[in-house]
Amino acid sequence: MENLDLKQMSNMVDIIAEEKGLPKDTVLEVIEQAIAAAWRKDNGEREMNVRATLNTNTGEADVFVAREVVNDEDAYTPATEIPLAEALKDNPDAKIGDIVEEKFKVTDFGRVAAMTAKQVVIQRLREAESNAVLSAFEDKIGTVVTGTITRVEPKLVRIDLDRAGAIMPRSEQIDGEYYTVGNRIKVFIKKIERGDKGSQLIVSRGCAEFVEYLFRQEVPELENGTVEIKGIAREAGRRTKIAVTSTVNGIDPVGTFVGGRGIRVQAVMNEIGEREKIDIITWSDNASEYIREALSPAEIMKVEINGKKAKVLVSEDQQSIAIGKQGQNVRLASKLTGYDIDIELSKTTPKKKKKNVEDALLSALEDIEEGTVEPIESAEPTDDTIKGSKALQHLHRRHT
Repeated sequence: MENLDLKQMSNMVDIIAEEKGLPKDTVLEVIEQAIAAAWRKDNGEREMNVRATLNTNTGEADVFVAREVVNDEDAYTPATEIPLAEALKDNPDAKIGDIVEEKFKVTDFGRVAAMTAKQVVIQRLREAESNAVLSAFEDKIGTVVTGTITRVEPKLVRIDLDRAGAIMPRSEQIDGEYYTVGNRIKVFIKKIERGDKGSQLIVSRGCAEFVEYLFRQEVPELENGTVEIKGIAREAGRRTKIAVTSTVNGIDPVGTFVGGRGIRVQAVMNEIGEREKIDIITWSDNASEYIREALSPAEIMKVEINGKKAKVLVSEDQQSIAIGKQGQNVRLASKLTGYDIDIELSKTTPKKKKKNVEDALLSALEDIEEGTVEPIESAEPTDDTIKGSKALQHLHRRHT
């Protein structure tokens, strides 16, 4: 067999398995896939369903072509289908819809087929090795690790995590954060995404879980259950709202997370960037109270709840604060509480009366008439006091 020695490949199974750190069965499966691809290249068609078996003791290989049994009267595709009458010759129990296999002995391959086999071996071994490495990270999903940035692309950042490569899509990045090749970076291992083109390790810095993990490193009370995180809503690079509670009377959950002189929350902000603000609020099982807290720093007048919708009434001067810049505050509060929040201006809000100069002078005149203000007789009159005196006299005449 030109350029493809099955006996030699049989002997290489154990060696390849040891070098690549792969199970022997996985390596053998890869080689059998290569034999099937090479045989199809020389003897069959691309549509054929071909599998191969390799005897590692003798170095002999067999190929099996699977075809579906169809009605004799129907038109059929020889590469994937076989008429019932023909199938019955080899298998008396065959019936329409069955899958039957025809066995072929592997003898030799042409040069092109041998090259195809080698390419399949290389590609499949690389995929198997990658999958094996990624499988080792399954136990690390939900944790934070440190990696090195290897490449920055418009839609993603590639990161080396020692033996495995990972990608951080645009949606998982912190808005406004810059990434430089060679820099060390902490990332949250989010998931292993498996598809037809292989498996990929997905990491994140923009998810809420990343912030939660960072707080767990700074707040030991989370481990012993003294305090709990009830919810996190995040817009990475801009703002994060985190609801916390205490399971022990007398423990301030917000103060616990903030830390003395803000040292704990500052440590988290140092990692995610100073541009992102963190609001830590007290969780409540009372929906109305919880919504009030979630909309801080706005002062709320009233909360009306109907199902999963909440109408929040605020005064005129608190409306913009409750909504936030580009609706960010109400949007995060809604995400945190799980309620669809609608901010409305209270109709009963008293409008503050603006005092003009005339009102101020009238007020001063009334104080003088009531004797609550003593006139200053010793002071020398100035232009301003003369003008003020004339204005008071004019207002006095109008007033009386």
